[in-house]
This record gives sequence, structure tokens and C-alpha cells, in this order.
Amino acid sequence: MTPRNRAAANRRPKAGDGPNGKQMQLAGFTQEGTAQLTTNQGLHIPDNHNSLKAGVRGPTLLEDFILREKITHFDHERIPERAVHARGSAAHGYFEVYKSMSQFTCADFLQDPAQKTPVFVRFSTVAGERGSADTVRDVRGFAVKFYTREGNYDLVGNNVPVFFIQDAMKFPDLIHAVKPEPHHAMPQAASAHDTFWDFASLMPETTHMLMWAMSDRAIPRSYRMMEGFGVHTFRFVNARGESHFVKFHWKPKLGVHGLAWDEAQKIAGKDADFHRRDLWDAIENGDFPVWELGVQMIPQDKEHSLGFDLLDPTKLIPEELVPVQKIGRLVLDRNPDNFFAETEQVAFHPGHVVPGIDFSNDPLLQGRLFSYTDTQISRLGGANFHELPINKAVCPFHNFQRDGMHRQTIARGQVAYEPNTLATGAEYRVDGESGGFQSYPEAIDAPKVRRRSASFDDHFTQARLFFNSQSTAEKEHIVAAFRFELSKLEVPAIRQRMVDNLAHVDEKLARRVAEPLGIGAPDAKAAAGRPGFRDHRIASAIEESPVLRMVDTGDGSIKTRKIAILVADGVDSASLKPIRDALESAGAVCKVVGPRLGTVASASKRQIDVDATFANMPSVMFDAVLLPAGKDGATAMAQNGDAVHFVLEAFKHCKAICAVGEGVQLLSTLGVTADSDAPVGVVVAPTPVTNLGDTTAATDIATAFIAAIAKHRHWDRPGVDAVPA
Repeated sequence: MTPRNRAAANRRPKAGDGPNGKQMQLAGFTQEGTAQLTTNQGLHIPDNHNSLKAGVRGPTLLEDFILREKITHFDHERIPERAVHARGSAAHGYFEVYKSMSQFTCADFLQDPAQKTPVFVRFSTVAGERGSADTVRDVRGFAVKFYTREGNYDLVGNNVPVFFIQDAMKFPDLIHAVKPEPHHAMPQAASAHDTFWDFASLMPETTHMLMWAMSDRAIPRSYRMMEGFGVHTFRFVNARGESHFVKFHWKPKLGVHGLAWDEAQKIAGKDADFHRRDLWDAIENGDFPVWELGVQMIPQDKEHSLGFDLLDPTKLIPEELVPVQKIGRLVLDRNPDNFFAETEQVAFHPGHVVPGIDFSNDPLLQGRLFSYTDTQISRLGGANFHELPINKAVCPFHNFQRDGMHRQTIARGQVAYEPNTLATGAEYRVDGESGGFQSYPEAIDAPKVRRRSASFDDHFTQARLFFNSQSTAEKEHIVAAFRFELSKLEVPAIRQRMVDNLAHVDEKLARRVAEPLGIGAPDAKAAAGRPGFRDHRIASAIEESPVLRMVDTGDGSIKTRKIAILVADGVDSASLKPIRDALESAGAVCKVVGPRLGTVASASKRQIDVDATFANMPSVMFDAVLLPAGKDGATAMAQNGDAVHFVLEAFKHCKAICAVGEGVQLLSTLGVTADSDAPVGVVVAPTPVTNLGDTTAATDIATAFIAAIAKHRHWDRPGVDAVPA
């Protein structure tokens, strides 16, 4: 039984499944299951290759209704893509709570640890179109649809806990600024252009989010290795009507890991579907991704106790103030059956909630509650998008909404309203009746104003907290990212405004960003003097939060890490096998990479299957590299420019490398020899493990290599900037 089949017990029923769970007989299939081509009306098509013509060389006839149906359907196959989050990848799975959360919420799916709630999860980039690359620098969407017994609940978030703006009024401006510039539609899926940074430099509230976007969080190694956040502050409401504010977190079991910027750019050209493929392959191989759901809860009467405004979406709650409680886990165990019908047509909406979960007055969230319905009606062709199989609730639903484009439900009877006496009358209820969804009865007594609260004015304290919390290497990456982005701008004044803003976060950061940009020194006073600039900072006892950095996260395993084993004719297969076995036993995925497909002959004349070549699967596709022993094999690879580049590039991107015996030749251009001190993250085994019975030596090498891989990257490796790769 394949992993895909093993997952079936936990899957959401497919479209077409009958009441008993078995696939219903489909039109166009015989009882024996032989496929027959038909029209959309079920008419058998005996010839799908030729249109109806007046003679074999004559004109096509207008009466060919079969041709017309096929061409017309094709002409209308594409639906409008999402304005944002257009490029996505998704999977089915389930969620299970660890223990009842009834003390805080009456949401049914958070009560019973024995209950598995089906989910559909979509990951995405934000700025790019459907055809853009996966590994661009961008925020990633993390949207979860729970098919609960009380209705669908959509937790629509990102892989960053904060957002660029505070009020939905500015959302169209933000997206217009970051999208390709309208006069020439460039650049695609990138933020390194004048319009975005012009907007950002004039809106200092973007500063905290910019720190995250310029960090390694914006170029994740994998969807399976990134966090997710609800971004906004929501409410938990229990059966007694008691409210707690809540922030949602998704914590990946594999840890939070990123790509090197140079690596991300190269992957975009080598495999634009890198993240999609990684997610699909992991699930197909049975390596089901897992996240834990964590919550930060604040009692209603503690709303103003944190020193910043809970309703401000540019702020996070430091875990040192309110720890994250892990309350359940999410497992993705089945890939979609059809990308368009499921991944493309799925419709998320932050307003799809269930009893026990409610909204706060976050002004960005409030605007989203309108925007999503409006967008789905436009994108999916009408008000009945909820009837598409991927969007349809698994619980019974009933209302008197009728008709519209693409209506699938066939409503019976004469009544389409309530109250009524002509039907059963069961729909009639008394206003105020208990049960079902009840909005939290928050008291509101205030004048109508078009202003923001003064409690939203601090734009820099948490940006500084984030920067201070990064490791030395992560800070270097942020500096490099700002330099790259701002160096692409054509208007020096925009660069100057941006580094002036950064001086309010960290003066040294701003100076370092400014150095190669050909502009003046950062001037915080100039920034503060601009109209609308608010430099109000709170006093914070928390100057650094270790949980905000990415290093040393995860469970310490190397499960699903991809290891390249470089080979050529003459490698030592005897020393290779025990190390490969140890890697695969630890959960790694090993691929043999050589100069050609087919096989290579080992030193003992054994044939070794080659999975990929140096050219078609370069080092950027892997997490680590193993260089086996064998004099002839190592010499051949040392004379192969592609093989040498493979190793140099992996070294430059700070990946773990293991060289056994003569395999160290491929590191000679880096000054690494069998007798020298190995750079950080490089394991050198001077003596080949040629005796299969010598398990101790093989185990020692494998253990050291596995420990190096588990670190993900060795960002503190010196000298990488000088490596020509």
C-alpha cells in the first residue's frame, strides 16, 4: 500500500463520492471501468481527432457541435487569477487537538482529542503571478480551511506574524506599489523597484514588516519548514460568553529554515516549481509535513497591559510576555487530485468562522472581511462559489439564498423566504435564541471618526526588537537584502528616505545599508521631519527575543533532507554504502549525481545507478553533499568543471559537506586537505572505509555528517564570499 493510499482514511470525501463513501458510477465509464470519451452531456464521441468537414479536404462545418463544445470549453478554461497569492500549492490533511479547549472556546473542533477534522491547506507567494517562480523574496501565504461539524472555518494567514499596513484603507495602495509598475509591467514577482520603496519610505508603519521581508523568512527552504501566523488578533469565546484575545501560530516540526539569497535566485532559473515539487514529493513519499498549532491568549481585561495595541497588525506579542501554548497538530497527508478543481478554485475567507471564534476590531482585519467575498464572486464567477466541491461544507447547511451563476443545489418547494407557514416552519426562530454563532457583545460608544488611535503610533520598537534578536549571520543577510533591493532603484531620493527611516531602527544598520548606495549618511532628523512621520517609541523591557531567529530550530533530525552523492567511474562503493545506509536510516533522501545518466563503474567494477547529472540537478537542489572515496573517481570529478562548481557552490551556500578519503580532492581549491583543519560544517574522513565490516569508522563519519546536516546551514563559515561559484 502506498503512502497516498494509507492517507485515504483521513481524507476529506472527494467530489462524486456517494453517500456510502464509494465512488459513484461516472458518465463515460462502462461497468467494467473502460473509459469512453463523451461530450459534457454524456454523448459518446467515436472520433476525437477530426472535425466534421465537407469532404476530407473541405471546410469545417458549423454544425459540428462536438467541436464547438470542446473549443468553447477550452476558450473559457482559465478563470481570473487572484490579485494577490496567485501562485500557490496545496494539500489535504487533518487537524487534531491535544486536549479540550472548552475553558477558552466552544469551537467544536477544539474539544475532542479523538476527533480528526479534515483540512485543506494552501501555501502561496503574494506579489507574483501564477507563472512566477517559487523562490522569490516575498511573504508566503499560509491558509487553512477546517471542514468542521459546525461549518467551514478559514484561518487565513502568512508566514510572517505582522503586516505592512495598519488599516485596510491602504491595502490597494500597498499592492499597487509592489505589483509590476503599470507603464511596463516590470518587475515580475519582485519588490526591488521604485514604486514599492517609494510607498514604503513614505509609510513608516511598514518598517517592522520590512525587517521580516528582508530576512531569511522571505526565502524559505520549503513550505514544510516555515512558520504560519494568523497575523490578526482574534477572539476565543467560551460557552459562558467569556472572551480571550488570541494570536494563532503554526510551528513546523522540521524547524524554520531558509535559502541563501544567491541560491534562491539560481533555483528560480533551475526549477521555478521548487517549493511546489518539494511539498508534492514529500507527501507522495509518505513524509507527511506536520505543524503544531499554538495560541497566545490574553484575557479580555488585560487588553491594554502589554505596552502596545493588540489591534495593530504591525505588532506581534513577544513570547516572553505571553508564551505560545501548543494545543494541536496539523498533518498534510494527501496531494490534490486536480490542481485546478482544488488548489485553484479553493476560496478562503477570514470571515468564515465557527461558534467560539470571533473577530477583534483590528482595522486591517475588518477590511478583509469585506474584500474576500467580493474577490471570490469576481474570480469564481458568482455568489455560488461555496458550492464548488473543494469549498463545500461537510456539515448540513440550509438557507433561502437562491439562484445565481453556477448554482448546483436543486432547491425544492415553493418557499424561498422565512418566516413562512407554507413549508414546515422549522426555519422560523425568535431573535436572540441561544445556539449557533453569536458575536461577542462588545460595548461600543464612540463618535464616528476617520483617524487612527495614538496607540498605533510606534513603528520602530518592534522592528528594533526583531533586528536585535537575529543571529550575526541573519543580521548580515538583512543588510545585504536591503542593499540589493535599494540598489535596484532609479531614484536616489527614495533610497535616501528609506535609510533615513532605518536609522530609527538601528543607526549602525542604516549606515551599513547606505554605504554602497551612493547616497548621503542616514539622517533620522530628516525622516522625522517629513509630514505624517510619527516617531513615537514605547519603553520596552524586552530588547531581544531568541524565538524570532531561525537558527537552531526544529527537532534536530535530518528527515527529508536531500543529500547529493557525487560519483564518477572509479569511486569506492565499499566506503559509500555504509554511510549512505546511515543517512537513509536517519530519514534523509539520497540522490546519486554523476557526469551522465545510467550507471558508473566503481573501483571494484560494481555498477552504481545515477539518478541525476551535475547539470540537470545542481547543488542548489540539495541540502548537503557527500564526496566518496576512490582515487580514480575523485580525480575524474576534480577534472570536471561541473563537479567542481557543484562542490564550490554548496560550500558557498554554507551547506554540510562530507569528503571521504580521496574525495577531499574536490575541496582542494578551497585549501582543504586531509591534513588541514576542516572548515565549519565540513566533515573530512582521511581514511576510506573500505572494509564493510569496519562499522565503527563508518558510524563515526556518518554521525558527524548527520550532525552537520541537522544544523541546516553553517552561516558562520568563513571565506564564503571569496568562493567563485
